[in-house]
Amino acid sequence: MMDGLMKLYAILAFIPVIPFAAVLIGYGTYIKDWKRAFRMAMDVSTVFFIGCVAGQFNLIFDSQFGIYGIMLVMILAGGLLGNAQFRKRGKVNAKRIFQAVWRLSFFATSFLYIVFMAVLIGRMLFTMSA
Repeated sequence: MMDGLMKLYAILAFIPVIPFAAVLIGYGTYIKDWKRAFRMAMDVSTVFFIGCVAGQFNLIFDSQFGIYGIMLVMILAGGLLGNAQFRKRGKVNAKRIFQAVWRLSFFATSFLYIVFMAVLIGRMLFTMSA
């Protein structure tokens, strides 16, 4: 059972745009609110983007630090946002901070996905021709 779930995650994380499009179209068609559907698709596909970018990082830099680096940046971002929120409002709303970090992670990892994919494709093309 667990092996099947890991294989399913690996397939979906290989091209994380597929889960994004599936959630966007499916949920958007169901609720008819495309703005809310877009946010839901972002939230769901972030898990797949994180896994894919971590794997790409490990391939490019020949390390095992990818997932730990992403989590470290997310924790630091949460701390910085929490500190800013505490200074401004005098209290911390953990749900809003988690949501902000999660959505910022979507944008950061989707950008890194494109950059790392270009690097990996370029590396593959230049090693094949040499």
